Amino acid sequence: MSGHSKWATTKHKKAAIDAKRGKMFAKLIKNVEVAARMGGGDPAGNPTLYDAIQKAKKSSVPNDNIDRAVKRGSGAETGGADYTTITYEVYGASGVGLLVECLTDNKNRAAMEVRTAVTRNGGTMADPGSVSRLFNRKGVVLVAKAQEGGKEAGEDDVLEATLDAGAEEVNDLGDQFQVISEATDLVAVRTALQEAGLDYESADVQFVASMDIPVDASAAGKVFKLIDALEDLDDVQEVYSNVDVPADVMAELEDA
Repeated sequence: MSGHSKWATTKHKKAAIDAKRGKMFAKLIKNVEVAARMGGGDPAGNPTLYDAIQKAKKSSVPNDNIDRAVKRGSGAETGGADYTTITYEVYGASGVGLLVECLTDNKNRAAMEVRTAVTRNGGTMADPGSVSRLFNRKGVVLVAKAQEGGKEAGEDDVLEATLDAGAEEVNDLGDQFQVISEATDLVAVRTALQEAGLDYESADVQFVASMDIPVDASAAGKVFKLIDALEDLDDVQEVYSNVDVPADVMAELEDA
């Protein structure tokens, strides 16, 4: 598995306790609102909403904020925005490809801010299809090794629970396992984990690179700077890349 995934996982945890906490909350709440608008406000009948709520709760978003987002999205409460999903394709250092997924109520603002961040941080906007062809839409579930009650989840436990549900691979990310499936099997995989008594941290449909690009420390630093700048934008929900940072390069960056 690419080093970026480990970097992103570590970064996400730090984000929960630093100044970006509020911005992260806003993006998670936006996901809840849009899921409720698309499939209704009942999580039992709307798996996308269920997963968006679970992810928000795991990140300590207050329940009141989540409830209001569901009501706005479902129309039970006024004030919801009309969000549109837009994906921009970008090249970073060493030809690394990035997909920038935005959820915005102002397309012009989102386009301008993404282009500015890309230009100022050494990237270039790519032609439509040139980067997206390097990625596949997949179901991705993250399972913590340290489970509630002091239990420890092993790779065999996760694989055994999810294989028949459609899991294609299980990757060790350090303190988590990443379960990848077809996007259409995401709910089945998540449900299989729950039935096996394994708690999961998040379940999302994401873009997964079909082939990663290994980089040295210089290029990795530039790619991470670009990703940071993009993720800091209010309209950007996710940034996916095919960067592969080998362990020795990651250690060099961490020591720098």
